[in-house]
Amino acid sequence: MDKRSIVLVYTFLLALTFPAVSACSAQGKAAINPDTVQQSNLIADGAKLQLISKQFKFTEGPAADKKGNVFFTDQPNDKIWEYDTNGKLSVFMDKTGRSNGLYFDKKGNLIACADEQNQLWLISPQKKITVLVNDFEGKKLNGPNDLWIDNKGGIYLTDPYYQRDYWTRKKPDLDGEKVYYLPKGKHQLVMVADDLQQPNGIIGKPDGKFLYVADIKANKTYRYEIKADGSLTNRQLFAEKGSDGMTIDNRGNIYLCGNGVFVFNPEGKQLLHIDIPAAWTGNICFGGKNKDELFITASEGIYVLKMKVKGFD
Repeated sequence: MDKRSIVLVYTFLLALTFPAVSACSAQGKAAINPDTVQQSNLIADGAKLQLISKQFKFTEGPAADKKGNVFFTDQPNDKIWEYDTNGKLSVFMDKTGRSNGLYFDKKGNLIACADEQNQLWLISPQKKITVLVNDFEGKKLNGPNDLWIDNKGGIYLTDPYYQRDYWTRKKPDLDGEKVYYLPKGKHQLVMVADDLQQPNGIIGKPDGKFLYVADIKANKTYRYEIKADGSLTNRQLFAEKGSDGMTIDNRGNIYLCGNGVFVFNPEGKQLLHIDIPAAWTGNICFGGKNKDELFITASEGIYVLKMKVKGFD
């Protein structure tokens, strides 16, 4: 299925699976569900969901740099945009290899899932491109989708197969849709999870203990323990919900995307649902000068919501 088909299928699936526990109305007014005290400790008092712009075709892959500036992709238009801490919106880069998921490394380089040629790119602050990964064991990747970088500099990435209209191929070269790890300084991927139907969203704990991976096709999210060599073990069900993009706050709460934003505590209990007035919520990160602004990419638009919790530097 292509992205539009997945949006339709999973919007329907998620609507059936989850109750409407809303934290923001379609008009963007914040409304805290009084059933759980924890919920009122997440969104800033009086905060409103703010639409920043709705000029895109399909937004994805937000990532914040050390200053809190947020970079995100408009994959169908092959652009990476920047939303800086002063609220200025500008194009950072054209011709991005159809970049999807993004993440900053410790040196300020932007690591991009460039699925036009199914590669992993390093984009320097000067926009110099270095191809980090070109294949897996000589075979073309399905289409790198999302990624997370651990505290050692190793890169985890999900590799689902979504047929793109800009590809000449009509089927995958690889058997299965898996999760891979690229150790720091290496050029060959290591397969670390092959027990998912269609891995998509991914995020890890900053201390490097756990990795969360969403199986969007199975509509579930799992938690893995991370071993010293970067391999994964002890898969456990974290939430009965899949996700496109994911993030984590400084309390260990996990944010899943799809039919809006769902927030789960570290034990996998749903705390709240943030309703986003868009057909599909693709991805999410924390940005802003204090990393306390939830930046949300949702179909043609991008949104910001002020929070009491923060992301990690």
